[in-house]
Amino acid sequence: MSFFNRLRVNCLLVLYFNFAAINAVCGLEFGPLAHEFDLTLESGRRTEILGPLFSREVQNNAAERTWPPFMHDRVDRGLDSAEFDFLYPLVGYRRFGTEYRLQFLQLVNFSGGQTQSEHAKRRVALFPFYFQQRSTEPGQNYTALLPFYGHLQNHLFRDEINFVLVPIYFQSRKKDVVTDNYLMPFFHLRHGNLLTGWQLWPLVGNEHKEVTTRTNSLDEVEIVGGHKKFFLLWPIFFREALDLGTTNSKTLNALLPLYNLERSPVRDSSTYLWPFFTFTNDREKRYHEQDLCGPLLAFARGEGKTMNRVWPLFGHAHNATFTNNFYLWPLYKYNSVYAPPLHRERRRVGFYLFSDLIERNLDAGTALHRTECWPFFTYRHDANGNQRLQILALWEPILPTNNGIQKTYSPFWSLWRSEKNGKTGATSQSLLWNLYRRDATPTTKKCSLLFGLFQYQTGPEHKQVRLFYLPFGKRDAAPKSPPPN
Repeated sequence: MSFFNRLRVNCLLVLYFNFAAINAVCGLEFGPLAHEFDLTLESGRRTEILGPLFSREVQNNAAERTWPPFMHDRVDRGLDSAEFDFLYPLVGYRRFGTEYRLQFLQLVNFSGGQTQSEHAKRRVALFPFYFQQRSTEPGQNYTALLPFYGHLQNHLFRDEINFVLVPIYFQSRKKDVVTDNYLMPFFHLRHGNLLTGWQLWPLVGNEHKEVTTRTNSLDEVEIVGGHKKFFLLWPIFFREALDLGTTNSKTLNALLPLYNLERSPVRDSSTYLWPFFTFTNDREKRYHEQDLCGPLLAFARGEGKTMNRVWPLFGHAHNATFTNNFYLWPLYKYNSVYAPPLHRERRRVGFYLFSDLIERNLDAGTALHRTECWPFFTYRHDANGNQRLQILALWEPILPTNNGIQKTYSPFWSLWRSEKNGKTGATSQSLLWNLYRRDATPTTKKCSLLFGLFQYQTGPEHKQVRLFYLPFGKRDAAPKSPPPN
């Protein structure tokens, strides 16, 4: 081995053993190259390497790793669950027990698992062309290949779907109502429990259902209202009678744009020269309302609603529970819900440019407070007293509760992070992915700066400063125990 090769190997060995010695004494504190620290808001440990490029968290039986902005995975052995995201929301995988789901942009899905009836199912969906399910219960099997032929169950808000050469024939069932479409959506036949109907859309259509009864979950017999529906040159003329046989039957009659009339025991609404003039008398909610030019001008008076709206200049609407105000929409908007013990208020400027939300629990005396200013920061103070501030928030103000954004993308662009635990009093601050980091509890403080070149740590019985990874100053001696009496 040449002299230079031996020198290079010796230098690498010296660096390695010095790094190992420093790490053993000081811990991993070389942010943003590598930094290890306790979590502030939860119990656990986190390691970050190469700034925002990799992180790992360990919490009890759960461990998660993140490669922002590309991948994130989490395994929880206690809950027997796992999750994985790649370029969220491009690829996602979720598993809970035996149930799993793998999706690509929500268009390609592979899922399965065991149901409560202990029947295993496997599903494949290539939306909107191919759907397949295989189950240990043969009656649950289906296959569909649009537009040629297929059978589906529990899709598109229908209990069952059958089709052949769509749009030539398409049949759907929801509970007891079956609709047969021919040259969908132009002609269909509908039948069910005392129900018959047909339509040649948009020319003419008619449907009739008699009053029926059913037994509810309390073994009580209740009335299911009937109806009569007819339209001609939809939506120009239609006539409907709904909820027949009940205490709140309703009729609708319209010849648009001349008039649209709604009549019921609790509410009357009349529209003339739609959408210009609408007059509503709501006897159930106890208010009168006049709308002019559709939603542009509206005025309401009564116990159930008080409103003045001149859109987009201003709008004020309130009752005992809700308050909705705006000025120069969408410049400023205010919403409030008061339904004890909940009191929720939200103020917004320019939709997501600025948002301030407060949710109070009046009985518990707690509150959740969330403030966002896109794209500068997001701040959250939860009902447990935990606080978190993040500076530079590109998506969080728009999707504040999206876990995929927070796990996969937030670590990549968050320049400053500040957290406080409301129960333990622990705090932490991080600048530029731990180039500067400070962790503190009511009894200890720990600070690291410039790749760990400066470190400062204090505790109940010691104080320590390190410059260039070397101890500097004196370490306080442990207090002596008092002499015996």
